[in-house]
Amino acid sequence: MYMSIVVLPISMLLFFVLFFGIGFILNMLLRMSWIMAIIYPVVTILIVDKVSFVEYFTNSKAAFSDLGSRLMNLGSADIFILSSGLAGAIVAGIVIKLLRKKGYRMF
Repeated sequence: MYMSIVVLPISMLLFFVLFFGIGFILNMLLRMSWIMAIIYPVVTILIVDKVSFVEYFTNSKAAFSDLGSRLMNLGSADIFILSSGLAGAIVAGIVIKLLRKKGYRMF
């Protein structure tokens, strides 16, 4: 699928901000600095794959085979967008650690 040059940076920025915000809030509430960076691969699998979660346990071979083929067939724009989401989750962990180090207590 074709993506214009304007849509790609906007999508990357939106994914970065989205996962930074979600990661920041989860880090404040759960007091685990890297929770979103750990959860992000599961979120990515749910975004990319079209197989239901239960099928990974009932029909594992076909589900993981389909997941592998879908991950290998991702376009470069999709990879950039998903990578910016991961970067947002990692930056949220770094910011929380820096804020805690400087003495700010969140909840």
